Amino acid sequence: MAEIQGEADERSPLLKSESGSEGTLVETLQENQSRWTSIRIMYLTMFLSSIGFSIVMASIWPFLQKVDNSADASFLGWVVASYSLGQMVASPLFGAWSNCRPRREPLIISIFINVAANILYGYVHALPSHNKYYMLLSRAFIGFGAGNVAVVRSYVAGATSLQERSAAMANISASQALGFILGPALQAAMTSIGQKGVSWKLIDLDLNMYTTPAFLGAFLGVANIGLIIALFREHCGMELNRVKGLNGNIQEIPEVLENSFGSIDLIAVVTSNILFFIILFVFAIFETIATPLTMDMYAWTGKQAVLYNGILLLGVGVESIVVFMTTKILTKRFEDRLLLLGGFVLIFLGFFVLLPWGDQYPQIQWTEIKNISNYTSAEIKYNESSIVTWNFFMQPSLSLSAERIGCPLQQVWCQYVPIIHLSQYILSATLIGMGYPVCNVISYTLYSKILGPKPQGVYMGWLTASGSGARTFGPVFVSQVYTRYGPRWTFGPICGIAMAAIILTGSMYKRLIGFTIRYQRLQ
Repeated sequence: MAEIQGEADERSPLLKSESGSEGTLVETLQENQSRWTSIRIMYLTMFLSSIGFSIVMASIWPFLQKVDNSADASFLGWVVASYSLGQMVASPLFGAWSNCRPRREPLIISIFINVAANILYGYVHALPSHNKYYMLLSRAFIGFGAGNVAVVRSYVAGATSLQERSAAMANISASQALGFILGPALQAAMTSIGQKGVSWKLIDLDLNMYTTPAFLGAFLGVANIGLIIALFREHCGMELNRVKGLNGNIQEIPEVLENSFGSIDLIAVVTSNILFFIILFVFAIFETIATPLTMDMYAWTGKQAVLYNGILLLGVGVESIVVFMTTKILTKRFEDRLLLLGGFVLIFLGFFVLLPWGDQYPQIQWTEIKNISNYTSAEIKYNESSIVTWNFFMQPSLSLSAERIGCPLQQVWCQYVPIIHLSQYILSATLIGMGYPVCNVISYTLYSKILGPKPQGVYMGWLTASGSGARTFGPVFVSQVYTRYGPRWTFGPICGIAMAAIILTGSMYKRLIGFTIRYQRLQ
């Protein structure tokens, strides 16, 4: 094989001088500009997709109670999980579609589905019955539209050279994190609209702190479709892995020469999917439990929980952006595998901190009912729609209007499990906010390197599906276990899962390497 110049350093610049001794990559300046414009549109698509997920996360629970008083915390888990279930189903489909057709098609169709589902979410309160099921359906279709994440990541992996890929994948994850920042921030800002907001009876439109974010998400989706139609172009990164040698002949790098299915390390592929499942599983649990946990532990109202958790998630998002940018620098000095291992350690510590201790206990909801010594029952109206009846022995009855705060009496563990102190909660969010972005960006980058030059649409679809499966099972798990058994039996097993990920990463350390490195070792 002829010697290939300029390929020793994967981080070397894409465009090189033709007169230089290292040769030049085959790409014109115009092609370079068009390619990076399309890549940046993919950054924007990822950013808007994450906004669509996060902009209503803190308010789903109080909005669910508002539109349907039959919904409980267990159903909340299904509503949150429905987004990821839809994404899990759609990701392989959109990934396969992008392998055989222009990527513009699955991108536009998926975003259109997302827009329609956001409008349904904004109108779920106006439907005559079964509102909670329509809310679940809307979140499922929003997730189905978000299946285009597989298309986005496969396009960026295919449109970048090995030198560019780590930085590009970090930028995708940073765009995703920025969406997670802006989403909760917008939600927190929209609490000023209030729970009633403004109404337009002619078309049954209510703009309040719960519905306005959904309509904003629909508007942003329409804008995204317009940009894809106007500016997005297809680019294949296979040509970027070809160089012009000193003799003027175009030569292929080893990655392109060895392009068969059997050459991929399937054990490393499966391991990467398992690790990615764990990453998304533990993070989905944290973001799902945030609002109910703080309402139970600190006796916050629904509005307070939305506002304070929005501010906290905003801080975690800013932290994640810093971590993403730092990760791009760290990859120049440390191996991807080592950074992945360090990220899992931080996640383990983040959940270990959440284990309750001490002798201070949550405030029980019934302690907030005043002046009931002479009555049999009090009907308490909370969140402007739900009626809860409290029965007391041998007394007359009274109706009061108030929002219940504190830990529900039905959760028996509230009476004997200590609270999670606010300092614990903030420290946990800080540690997870450091570990999750490292694991997220490194797992995607390492996965794309393991796959090598093959079209990655289907593979990225399966990786996204594994993450979506985690986001499906995580909320269901936490809503069931937390309600029945409390935070100890919720966060204890999560610590065990994080430790299992550390052990798996260590045991498979030698196989988690890029395609070209493996090829060179085989040669």
